[in-house]
Amino acid sequence: MALLSSPAMAMAGAAPPPLADCDAGFQAVLAADAHAPAQARALWLDRRTLLWPGAGNGPAHRYRLYHAPHGGIRAEPGRPVAGATGAIALHAASFPADAAVARRFAHAGEGAILSHALDDGRLRELLRQALVLVREDPAGRVLEATALQHAGALDDLYAGAVDAPGLGAHPSAAGTAFGVWAPTARAVSVCLYEDDRSPATRREPLRLDPATGLWTSVLPGDLRGRYYTYLVDAYVRGVGLVRNRVTDPYAASLGADSRRSYVADLDDPALAPPGWDAAPRPAPLRAQADMSIYELHVRDFSIGDASVPPAHRGKYLAFTDARSAGMAHLRELARAGLTDLHLLPVYDFASVPEAACATPQVPEAAADSPAQQAAVMAQAARDCFNWGYDPFHFNAPEGSYASDPFDGAARIRQFRAMVMALHALGLRVGMDVVYNHTYAAGQDEASVLDRIVPGYYHRLDAAGNIERSTCCENTATEHAMMARLMIDSAEWWVRHYRIDSFRFDLMGQQPRAAMEALQRRVDAAAGRRVQLIGEGWNFGEVADGARFVQASQLSLAGSGIGTFSDRARDALRGGGPGDRGRDKVARQGWLNGLAYAPNDAADPALGRADLLRAADLVRVGLAGTLRDYVLATADGTARPLHAIDYNGQPAGYAAAPGEVVNYVENHDNETLYDLNAYRLPAGTPAAERVRVQVLGMTTTALSQGVAYFHAGVDTLRSKSMDRNSFDSGDWFNRMDWTYRDNFFGTGLPPASGNGQDWPWIAPRLADASIKPAPADIAFARDALRDLLRIRASSSLFRLRSAEEVSARLVFPNSGPAQNPLAIAGHLDGRGHPGAGFGQVLYLINAAPQAQVLELPSERGKRYVLHPVHRAPGAADHRPREQARFDSARGRFTVPPRTALVYVLE
Repeated sequence: MALLSSPAMAMAGAAPPPLADCDAGFQAVLAADAHAPAQARALWLDRRTLLWPGAGNGPAHRYRLYHAPHGGIRAEPGRPVAGATGAIALHAASFPADAAVARRFAHAGEGAILSHALDDGRLRELLRQALVLVREDPAGRVLEATALQHAGALDDLYAGAVDAPGLGAHPSAAGTAFGVWAPTARAVSVCLYEDDRSPATRREPLRLDPATGLWTSVLPGDLRGRYYTYLVDAYVRGVGLVRNRVTDPYAASLGADSRRSYVADLDDPALAPPGWDAAPRPAPLRAQADMSIYELHVRDFSIGDASVPPAHRGKYLAFTDARSAGMAHLRELARAGLTDLHLLPVYDFASVPEAACATPQVPEAAADSPAQQAAVMAQAARDCFNWGYDPFHFNAPEGSYASDPFDGAARIRQFRAMVMALHALGLRVGMDVVYNHTYAAGQDEASVLDRIVPGYYHRLDAAGNIERSTCCENTATEHAMMARLMIDSAEWWVRHYRIDSFRFDLMGQQPRAAMEALQRRVDAAAGRRVQLIGEGWNFGEVADGARFVQASQLSLAGSGIGTFSDRARDALRGGGPGDRGRDKVARQGWLNGLAYAPNDAADPALGRADLLRAADLVRVGLAGTLRDYVLATADGTARPLHAIDYNGQPAGYAAAPGEVVNYVENHDNETLYDLNAYRLPAGTPAAERVRVQVLGMTTTALSQGVAYFHAGVDTLRSKSMDRNSFDSGDWFNRMDWTYRDNFFGTGLPPASGNGQDWPWIAPRLADASIKPAPADIAFARDALRDLLRIRASSSLFRLRSAEEVSARLVFPNSGPAQNPLAIAGHLDGRGHPGAGFGQVLYLINAAPQAQVLELPSERGKRYVLHPVHRAPGAADHRPREQARFDSARGRFTVPPRTALVYVLE
């Protein structure tokens, strides 16, 4: 950061910035402000009205809004304000009548409501200056002072910006248009560069449209293939008047390490891989509940695959190597019935050095050694791996996955080539998107949004500080232009990259209204339904609808948007994702021994009643977590699922099956195999551990709703018991498409996040009996394919409405007399299109012993095993060899740790 203090530089807009500024540091301070209030406790509600929470109106004080173009306002208690160039008298007012405004700011609480009489032109100018709201005594002495949060005024005053065209760079033969929304800026210029590394060749000023706050210019010539940045002069509270050199939030692509934006026309044939225009794509799904998803990280997929050319490993282009082992794996899943591949973040993220990332040298060491993690973490900040939940530019493909990060065109073509290759397999392509936060904010070099419109794009607390409940700098999608950016971005990926679906990280941080608007936009862009799913967790400063109606589990019924359900997940796995230490072992679940196969540290307080509750929650998941589905529960009552308790919340919350995503493992937290290393009793053979893994996949495959599988769940994927491998390098995130190793016992996981659990982890990693053999991995691999075939064989596993589920699904072995170790589900296919069978009965036995169920409702029926079970190549032989069915008595013998599917043909 450079500090420029000359009088000429202190005048914003007095002279255009020199070309040299295009190559200088990322920020220059034109006029420092050491006197700005430390907090912004007052809020603009709209263009006319302000709210100062906690302040009151009384006869002994008055309010003034002081302003100064470059800051320097001193508002010290007991003294008159100094350093301001003017003041606006404010008057007591009432809360705006607009219901949307009232709802938006209800969280702020009561206080002084103030208004002014300025016209819009004068207000626009003031919003580009330093502003301090002061409560004074009658003599003009300061009683208290605060800065202001201005999103409410900007959204009202510049409402036309929401639909205004022209954001980003748009080249054509007639000229190249540039546009950026910066309503509080004093001046904006665009810097042009011939390539990613050469000095700037031109700097051109942009012109402000006062109605929208957009700065635009059309420069002569078709500038596609060039690079650009913006110079933005704006006042920043706590810093002063600054000149920020910043990339474009709407950048279509970038140079290496996101230093410069790239001018691109996404319709340019030069940016399309061969065959792109005519490439087929999978047919749209008829319903969201038809989705079965495999969640995969681009680098994990191929970095260790020797069948991929070295230059393609860890890159987009690995997906174009049709004969690789990894692509063969995906091809077989698609043939079995997998519909979607969801990619962990592939937009531009900040945590991997694109131009020069490191590859740690990891030593060979003991299964429980700390040496491996020490080597990995020594390079973690500079290595080539990260999950990428740290967005930098929402619309540009990530450069570390491209063959040449310096070439803005390469990442576009190669991303599209990846999509083409996956579509050719019959797999639809989904993106994991993170609009709930950014990697950086404020005046950080990696901050984009906040250095263009300071204080607008992020959600602020009562003191004006950025909220960080999502781990990073929370964005405010309740603000009009942040919502627009999210919606525009999603449309961009659908329109230009043929993305078929999205998974939204921490979606509950966003308004339902914004998500529904996004749904309409992407559907229109695609000409068909684009599936939306996301994490609907209810937490943080927006919890329980504190600021808006959230896109959260309990607030999305009827929207058609799906949320991940933790109800069955926790019942199956045991405990919760926050368990640490002894609880990792003690809190067993339905899959791994709760009350029926206790381990050495099992919680003695957990008994049969807990097992019964867990079995009921597993049924909740199998029934699609539907709020109005009625279940006969273990306590002897028949209740709708919303009346069943799950940690103080309703167990059922969805209005339709497609609004629920069922899973037992994903990228977060331990893999199922690793969690079961904690919870299954010591001495459980690896072959039996595999059967537990298959039962976990079974519950996902047979549940109503969206089926979601983590890549590697079918190869017994282990991360050596790492609970959060987002930055744990290739070593702890490895996958093996040769099916020889699952990488259990490859060293203690990183001390950060896992160290306190090392005393529990180390003896398990050192236990060679836990590590599976290649035959075990092959069994799990083939078992998932069979499960996908079963799910695809009948529409009964993919019912589309709550009414269909209630009419066609029953659980014969339920209620107080149930055997909680074996769950039975009956599906009535009579008259249902695509059912394939008149009736289906599935039985899932979690116990290490065979279980016998007598189901009076099934007496006299001529059931046979599902054709997948009867096929010569079926993965699991137990159904054919050990299952028994006595039709006259309705008696079923279910082999140990086995799932059966019977059908009436």
